[in-house]
Amino acid sequence: MLRRLIPLFILLLPLAEIACFILVGRRIGLFPTLSLVVFSAIAGILLMRVQGFGVLMRLRQASQDGRAPGKEMLDAAMIVVAGILLLIPGFLTDIVGLALFLPPVRSFLWNRLIRNVVVVDIGGARSGGTPETGAQRTIDLDENDFHRDGPR
Repeated sequence: MLRRLIPLFILLLPLAEIACFILVGRRIGLFPTLSLVVFSAIAGILLMRVQGFGVLMRLRQASQDGRAPGKEMLDAAMIVVAGILLLIPGFLTDIVGLALFLPPVRSFLWNRLIRNVVVVDIGGARSGGTPETGAQRTIDLDENDFHRDGPR
């Protein structure tokens, strides 16, 4: 079902954006409409930069605390998608992009997605590291050092 909707969405989105351009252009005029498009692209770049640095700081903090940075990674991905949507000319993509920049919207999406996502922590004492340091042990074996049917 979803496979059939994606091509339809890709086809209808530009038409919907053109219709929005026509409606907004009739209402406020050509130059204000074009100014809004340029302003949204600049705002997207600035918001992506500001919020991107914030997410990087939270990623670093999660790493230092030994937590799996699943939410921070999704926040970073949504901020990138939001910035791209604001760079694309169009009012509908701008609305979705601006919504993705809002932390409550990202938290809502995180809560909806976390039900289907499994975050695996491969570092630290909880996943087989040494209790003292939390570091992983690595044992390097040659092909003659280990055999399933016993030593040779």
